[in-house]
Amino acid sequence: MAVVWQCQAVNSTSSAGAVRQGSLRELNLAVVLRRIAAADRPPSRAEIAAGTGLTRATVSAVVDDLIAGRLVAEAEPAPRTGAGRPARGLVLSGDGPAGLGLEVNVDYLAACVVDLTGTVRHHLVRRADLRPVPPADALDRLATLAAEARAAAVRDGLTVAGAALAVPGLVGDGGLVRLAPNLGWRDVDVPALLAGHPLAAPVDGIPPLVVDNEANLAALGELHAGPPGSASFLHITGEIGIGAGIVLDGVLYRGARGWSGEIGHIPVQPQGRPCRCGGQGCLERYAGQEAILAAAGLAGADLPADTAATRLADLAGAGDPAALAALADAGTALGVAVSGVVNLLDLDTVVLGGGYAPLAPWLRPPVVAEISRRVLTAAWSPVTVRPAALGARSAAVGGAASVIRRIVERPVGWLARSG
Repeated sequence: MAVVWQCQAVNSTSSAGAVRQGSLRELNLAVVLRRIAAADRPPSRAEIAAGTGLTRATVSAVVDDLIAGRLVAEAEPAPRTGAGRPARGLVLSGDGPAGLGLEVNVDYLAACVVDLTGTVRHHLVRRADLRPVPPADALDRLATLAAEARAAAVRDGLTVAGAALAVPGLVGDGGLVRLAPNLGWRDVDVPALLAGHPLAAPVDGIPPLVVDNEANLAALGELHAGPPGSASFLHITGEIGIGAGIVLDGVLYRGARGWSGEIGHIPVQPQGRPCRCGGQGCLERYAGQEAILAAAGLAGADLPADTAATRLADLAGAGDPAALAALADAGTALGVAVSGVVNLLDLDTVVLGGGYAPLAPWLRPPVVAEISRRVLTAAWSPVTVRPAALGARSAAVGGAASVIRRIVERPVGWLARSG
């Protein structure tokens, strides 16, 4: 409401001077679109006006612009309950802009198209061990997959408004991957390597590709797909490497340099197994996919993340002793690391994502046991541990959703492109 009243205030003349008309339109577009996006049922123009303090004429003009720009559509009117014509509600359009989420991981590439309503329209995966593949070749393959996803979106009548690429490593300014130890990448300039591909071609000055850590994008996906009220949580993605996205009060916490969440390299046994990062006893050496498979007697099975998780779940569900022991040990190591994070940040929810999601029935009990033992407040303020809503798709879906979220937050940019 404070923002809305600021809008009204700048409509009038004051000692601070008048605000440019373009700025006021930009603000009103964002206020109305966010209102529609956040509504639990399609609001009418009159309801938006009443809820925002904007005049009906202003709301009507803004809604017309949003409909013309394929950001909003009119819903079927509610059943008539009295005299007069029933008002038509407003919903986000599923036939306008779309986000493209991409992921490079150790054993697969993924591309995902999400429309403005948050619906996943396409999800493509290509399996391959990318550790021996040079970064330029891996990104060439990704660009091919991205082109397939974009073509599928076009066939649906959608316009891809931008892309976000998830990488399992430390990402610096400008999309420079400083270190992705499990891929063997160091100082890889992703935008430069993709410079010749349509994926990286700017559109009307808007950056087409954002590169981010895969755990961060997975956490953003969970923020918007998870159950209501999940405003602060630790989202852990369990693949060959282990990453974490930290969400505090609805905002992704990135750290001073954008490199937060490297939970996989928290030591759980300081003098333990050597890690690819150069340290010893890191969590991923005890709870990463390869470690769990080896402990379950499946070393060398060369299974992709989702297949490995399914195989382990099948074995555990059948009571296989080795699989059960492997998952119990991994859950214990995970619980030790998680407890330290919970003690530090006072989080009330831990989300098991990626390859951990289907294994949650077996990982959750030892994680909860360690939290109960190690978190100071656990006795009177229990920590919820649950599987991710998006499972193994979370990073690619979260990347695509981040593109959509930018449009909802600033629709004037999209309208300028599509007008």
